[in-house]
Amino acid sequence: MRLVLFEPDIPQNAGTLMRLAAGLGVALDLIEPCGFVLDDRRLRRAGMDYLDHLDWVRHSSWSAYRAAPHAGRLVLLTTRAAIPYTDFRFAPGDRILVGRESAGVPDEVHDAADARLVIPMVPPARSLNVAVSAAMVLGEALRQTAAAGPQPSPAQPDTP
Repeated sequence: MRLVLFEPDIPQNAGTLMRLAAGLGVALDLIEPCGFVLDDRRLRRAGMDYLDHLDWVRHSSWSAYRAAPHAGRLVLLTTRAAIPYTDFRFAPGDRILVGRESAGVPDEVHDAADARLVIPMVPPARSLNVAVSAAMVLGEALRQTAAAGPQPSPAQPDTP
């Protein structure tokens, strides 16, 4: 399973998503251009030392990403979808794609997706933060595919 970031605008969100992917053992693809300098200190701050453990690939453009070999389905999270993510059957090779915070993805990216999923919202809410959305959907995808990685050791009882 992979997490795919399409032209992220906000370094803190990108760093958070990179930290999420590293922590869950999920590879990440970052499609440029970004709305910030990739070595931005805010990106490093949000990703902390987790970025050193991230399996990730930078792609210079959507065209470069499309030209690279990929396995699995491209699953887009979008407010323009009709299928709730909770009704979708994920597969271990899925690539979960999130768009720019400011504009989502253009039609050509939307049309290239094998599946389009929405997080149902209570009106008048329209959308969630991209990092929150990705965490929710990635968590469900990993739960369904039992690919959540190594399980933590049992919690130790609190000591007074």
